[in-house]
Amino acid sequence: MDNLINILFSEVNVILSVLLMILILYWIITMIGGLDFDPDFDIDVDMDADVDLDSGIEGGNMDFEDISNTEINQEDVVGKRRKPLKWWQIFLIYFNFVGLPFMFTFTFWIFVWWFITTLVTAITASYDNFIGFGIMLLALFPALFVTKILTTPFKGFFKNLNKDGDAPIDYLGRKATLMSTISKDRMGNAEVSVNGDSLSIYVKSLTGDALPYGSSVLIIKRSPDRNYYLVQSYNE
Repeated sequence: MDNLINILFSEVNVILSVLLMILILYWIITMIGGLDFDPDFDIDVDMDADVDLDSGIEGGNMDFEDISNTEINQEDVVGKRRKPLKWWQIFLIYFNFVGLPFMFTFTFWIFVWWFITTLVTAITASYDNFIGFGIMLLALFPALFVTKILTTPFKGFFKNLNKDGDAPIDYLGRKATLMSTISKDRMGNAEVSVNGDSLSIYVKSLTGDALPYGSSVLIIKRSPDRNYYLVQSYNE
């Protein structure tokens, strides 16, 4: 056991081991919804335009936080282009960093890279010398190809999570039930019933007044960044 720990946290493997631990902790936190992330961010995919990396899920919760499903769509990268793709754009598309949630593919890549590096350095007993560092750098490239192979089958799965052509849900003016207490800038969850389905959305108090768990609220408007809705107390 001690030898295994020495290998995992040796000079060569410690960086990837710690990074993998951070990623595992990230997924645990996002799965239990313990942190609020800002899922919208822009990446300059094209020099002529910014691509909005919205998860495409209308204000709702899935099993993970929205950021874990943030996806750079291939049509956003290659669509409406007049110039050839740059090398790094081709790289992202080819290795499935485009077309799948970025963090999903990134986690796969780090895990495979860590596994190859740890296994090879353990077999060759090079986990604490300069040869091991060379192995770690070289393992980066086969890890990318293995990641592409492992993640490709998931493309159809993630695509079906939010099929094109689904009509967006208009939450404005609907009644909701708070699933957590909110006040001032504190964000919480609210449950909305739409066509018999219970959907969860992020909400904040419109006026900043405290609204307790289980209370009925009215959805007034959507935030400018489209990440949550502003609500106020609703009395029937």
